Formats: sequence, C-alpha cells, structure tokens
Amino acid sequence: MTTGAIGLDLAEVSKADAPQLQDVPAAPGAINEKRERHLSTPGDDSSGTSGRKESVDADDGKEYPTAEEVETLRRVCGTVPWAAYTIAVVELCERFSYYGTTAVSYIADQYWGRYKTIQVSIAIALVGHVILIIATIPQVIAHPNRAIGCFCLGLIIFGVGVGGFKPNISPLIAEQYESAHPKQYIKVQKSGERNIVDPTMTVSRIYMYFYLMINVGALAGQIGMVYAEKYQGFWLSFVLPTIMFLFCPLIMFLMRNKYARRPPTGSVLAKALKLWGLAMKGRWSINPAETVKNLRADDFWENVKPSHLGANKPDWMTFDDIWVDEVRRGLKACTVFLWYPLWWLSYNQMTTNMVSQAATMELNGAPNDLINNINPIALVIFIPITDRFLYPGLERMGIRFTPLKRIAWGFGIGSASMVAAAVIQYYIYRLGSCGDYPSERLTEEEPTCVAAPINVWVQTIPYLLIAFSEIFASITGLEYAFTKAPKNMRSVVTAIFLFMSAISYAIGQAFVSLSTDPLLIWNYTVIAILAFLGGCGFWLTHRGLDKQEDKLNFIPESSFKGRRVDHNNMNA
Repeated sequence: MTTGAIGLDLAEVSKADAPQLQDVPAAPGAINEKRERHLSTPGDDSSGTSGRKESVDADDGKEYPTAEEVETLRRVCGTVPWAAYTIAVVELCERFSYYGTTAVSYIADQYWGRYKTIQVSIAIALVGHVILIIATIPQVIAHPNRAIGCFCLGLIIFGVGVGGFKPNISPLIAEQYESAHPKQYIKVQKSGERNIVDPTMTVSRIYMYFYLMINVGALAGQIGMVYAEKYQGFWLSFVLPTIMFLFCPLIMFLMRNKYARRPPTGSVLAKALKLWGLAMKGRWSINPAETVKNLRADDFWENVKPSHLGANKPDWMTFDDIWVDEVRRGLKACTVFLWYPLWWLSYNQMTTNMVSQAATMELNGAPNDLINNINPIALVIFIPITDRFLYPGLERMGIRFTPLKRIAWGFGIGSASMVAAAVIQYYIYRLGSCGDYPSERLTEEEPTCVAAPINVWVQTIPYLLIAFSEIFASITGLEYAFTKAPKNMRSVVTAIFLFMSAISYAIGQAFVSLSTDPLLIWNYTVIAILAFLGGCGFWLTHRGLDKQEDKLNFIPESSFKGRRVDHNNMNA
C-alpha cells in the first residue's frame, strides 16, 4: 500500500511509484534512433565499428538496437526475474487445488488491481474449499441431500474465487519482467555475437514455465486426489488441495514488496466499447460482407482518434491517440481468440471420451483415469525442450515462429490428435470381441466380452499431440492476451481468452449424441475436421495481422490511465 493524497491523477501517480512500467518504442528503432550518438575508440578503426551509430541510454547504460539491427540481429530472451517464479509457484498451488475440485470460472476484476483481486479471490476460494470439505466428511455424506446442497454451494463459491484469480495471475507474472525491461536492447554474447534481447520472446518464455508449473500442480492434484480418496475417503482429497492452496496468500503476502504492480485504473471497457461504437457509425450494412469490409477499412480507427475529431470529440473521449491504437490492437487479439473454441473441442476430448476409450482397451493394471496424466507429464518434459531448443533453433535458422504461426500449428496438431483417437477407436471396434458397443457391454454386471486386445498406452500418441498443441495454442494465447491488450485492460482481454474454453464446452453439448458407441469414430473425426478447418480459417483471416507483429508490439504506452483513484488503494 502506498500513501499520499487522495484523488491524484494516475498519470502523475505513476511517475512517483516504483517500480514503473515504462513506455516502449512506437516502432522498431523509432525511439532508439532519437537517442543515437557516435561512439568511437581512437585507434579502433580495424574493428570495423569506428563511427558506427549505437544507442546508449544514459539512465541505465544499456545499448539499444537501431532500426537496421532490429531487422538483422538474432533475438534472444532476457533473464527472468526470480520474483516471477514465485508467482508461478502460486499458480502451481492453485492448479493443485483446481484439479482437486474441478471448478472453472473466468471473471476479471479491474477495480482493485491485480494483486488485491488475487488475494481477495484466494480468500473466497478458500471459503469454498472449507465448505467442500464439510460436504465430504462421512457424517455429512450419510445425508445425501444435505451433502449435495453443501457441495454445490462450495463449488459455486470456489468458482467465484478461481474466476477472479485466473485472469489476473497470468498478466501479473509477465509484468515482473516488463517493469524492468520494457523494450529491446543489445546483448553481446561471450562469442562476440550481438543479439537483441526481445521482451516479447522473454514473455513467451515466462508463460512457458508458468504453464509448466500449472501442469506440475495439475499432475500432483490429479494423482494425489485419486489415492487420497481410495485409501482415506473423499474428505482427504479435498483437505489436501486446501492445505496446498493456503500457500498462495502466504507467498503473495511475503513477496508483496517485491512485485512490480500496476495501479488499478477502473473499468475502461465502457470507453473502449463507446469508441468502437463511434467508429462503426455509418459502417453498418444489411450485407454482412460489406459490414466486414467496412470493419477492415484503413481509416476505421484513424477517424475516431481525438486528434482527428478535434473540437468535435465527445466529452467521454479523455484519452489520447495512442490509446486508440492500443484498443485496436486489443480488439484484434479478441478476434484471434474467437477461433479458439474449435481448438478447445479437441482438447476437451482428453478429459471425457478418451478416458472412456481407455476403459475399453487392455489396461494391464493401470486405472483408465490415470492414463490422461500422460498429458501433463508430456508438457513438463517438452516445455523446456521447446523453449531451449526448438524456438531458439528456428530463430538461428532465420525462421520467425511468430505467435500467430504457433497458434495455427496448434490447431493443426490438435486436429492430428483427434485423427489418432479416431484410428484407435476404429481398431477397438474392429479387433474387440464387444463389437461396436464396448463401453456398454464392458460395464454390464456380467460382461459378455473382453476389452479390445490393444495396449492402453497406445493413447500416448493422441495425448502427446494434444500436449504439443497446447504449447503452441494455449500458452501462446496467454502470451498474446498480455502483449496485445491495452495495459489497463489486460485482465479483461485475458478473461475473454479464457472464456473461449467455456464457449467450447457449450458447443461440445452438440456432440453428446456422438459421444457413445458406435458413433465415437464420427465424434473424433468431426472434431478433427473442425479443428483443421478452424486452423485454416484462423490463418487465412489473420495472416495479414501476423505481418504486423513487431509494429503491434512496439506501440508506445498511452498516457491515459483511467479513472482517478484513491492513492491509498493503488495495489495492482
């Protein structure tokens, strides 16, 4: 908590609070070139660097890239601050709890700021945890109606807490790096090679390991809860996540003075929607194609910038031109996310139909609900490999594997995972003695057939493919929400990304009729087709946006901070 006068404008307050999140260049090299000066060392002409223009920031001593270097030098990640890893541990604890209670909710709160919202959300979730524990103790379970009512109440309260937690924790972790390194700078390797330390690549790395911690928590939660329930009862399988969850507020409190925290700015979503509505005036058409064409017009956003409207701008337009560019970028990110429900359809099969599919094959002593742990195990293994070898390797080859390219590949690999699941299902029907109805006949009191003579570990193929598709699609989605949203709308944009999963679950209800024998082959095939077509549509729609990646990343930060707030309540 900071202290000071009440009602100070955030633009002034932000100058006084540390650490600060600074502006970034409008375009590669734009601001850096303004700071350029000639650096030369007498007698050093043979090195070929005499008279070379280099940019050095007098405040921090870092050398920043010129426009030419931005286009030619290889890019590398910066050093992730250790404080960011503690936030990942908090997410690990939350994941352990989340998978122990299977509740999903996506609610963003901008009024308290991220830090306070996370702490309050944790408190709410803990209340839900306690109620869930009460609902599962033997004395309460003895009265089923009361137990169910108590369980539902606990689940709802827990969902509210997690909903406030999820959209705020992921932006907070990336802001730990951004606060210290808001723009590119030059780093000379031991070999003498000059590289650009790219903040966007570092943010990508942060989210990779953030996601790794998610899956460590998920893996521990899923396996631990199974054995806790088996040997002690349901009550212990809820007590353990609650104990783990208690580490969240403790870590956050102990690190409160170490975190870079943005002040709350109030809800700027209303102004963003008003701005979009103003831009749409006169552009609506009965013909949908014409409306879409108007939405993509080059002057769509330029015409509603304050500098363009001049004296005719409305009273609510208290922001600057740069904020209009930020809103444009954030809304484009949201259009990117609109394709995600088709990818989530393939992901969701992992926890539904593929679990049932495992039960129709030879388990060899392995519980069928244990097989889907291949996914988090694969992520824990392959995330570091992807980060340390795949992405840098592509960069060394001169291949810019941009976020939108990664997402498109994620759709394709997700589709491939469903093709593999469909092939497995085909052979279950063909080779099994249960014919086309293994799920039904194997669950009879006296089964008249046996499981298909296929080792259940063949499911490793679709699970591994889903894991790789997560690395490319899900992790990159979190990264894209952070890097493209206006800084005072990051929680909102992240919540929209997360909400696509909920939409996918709703769409998935249309496939319920296919989620039974003998139609499961069609279920996997249709979802594979949808994921593939979704990936194609995604790339065709956004390939132009992909070419603007650097330009969008280097839009400077707007001076518009939102509503005036109490300086004593500026925890973010």
